[in-house]
Amino acid sequence: MSVKRVEVTQEAKEVIEMLKKEHGELVFNQSGGCCDGTAPMCYEKSDFYVPSRNVKLGEICGCEFFIDSEQFEYFRHSQIIVDVKKEQGAFGNSFSLEIDHGYQFITKSRIFTDEEYKSLED
Repeated sequence: MSVKRVEVTQEAKEVIEMLKKEHGELVFNQSGGCCDGTAPMCYEKSDFYVPSRNVKLGEICGCEFFIDSEQFEYFRHSQIIVDVKKEQGAFGNSFSLEIDHGYQFITKSRIFTDEEYKSLED
């Protein structure tokens, strides 16, 4: 059985599917700090230019998920789990699409076991 580098909770899946209905194809980029903290950012695919230094970790709900190559080195041995929380106070306080619906995607992570690390998807 293969193991994915990026997974998504059921609650986050529901928000992603809502956003796909509204905006069409989406793309995610794991923010590395700065303006939006360390949250996974969700954009319309046509509105986001993927920097050449970014690494594709995988897909969630049919959406590509990228991370900066330097940040990937930090997360190389970890699985990223995309979750969501209600965040009414953050309305308009992010470039990520879910924020205007009162949500914020968050990242959780865990270290792979030795067996999982051997079974990672490419």
